[in-house]
Amino acid sequence: MKPIHVAGLLALLCAVAGWQVTLIPESPLQMTVGPTLVPAVVVVALSVFALLYGLSALRGRQVDESEAPDQTPLPGSGVRLASLLAGGVAFMALVGPLGFILPGMLCGMGVARAFDAPLGLKSAAICAAISATFWLLFAQVLGVGLGPGLPWLI
Repeated sequence: MKPIHVAGLLALLCAVAGWQVTLIPESPLQMTVGPTLVPAVVVVALSVFALLYGLSALRGRQVDESEAPDQTPLPGSGVRLASLLAGGVAFMALVGPLGFILPGMLCGMGVARAFDAPLGLKSAAICAAISATFWLLFAQVLGVGLGPGLPWLI
């Protein structure tokens, strides 16, 4: 894929992300900083980077990797990609019935496996702690409606 095509794809992703930010419901609490501030700042920053990359690609300053002679992927790249995708799909499919923390843990384990971390009790504990921390921060402290942390929690 040519760099200008990558820039166009990045711009499209930024547009979709911007649209998603507009769909975030406002918090019922009257806050100076609402739940859309940080996502909006991140989307704007990524959009600026995508624009700069696109300008750099137009000027020919980005390397076109599609014409490189050796395009063999690293060994195990398919398993890494599958782990990453499986973690995301598990989160999306299970967040409704199981709450936020357990699917977040499974998603984190998929990401960890994609970066060659061994799956085991240590990975599960770390991912569960990260997921619970995010849920506590966003759902309880900031009031973002993430639903229950676990199905038996309100």
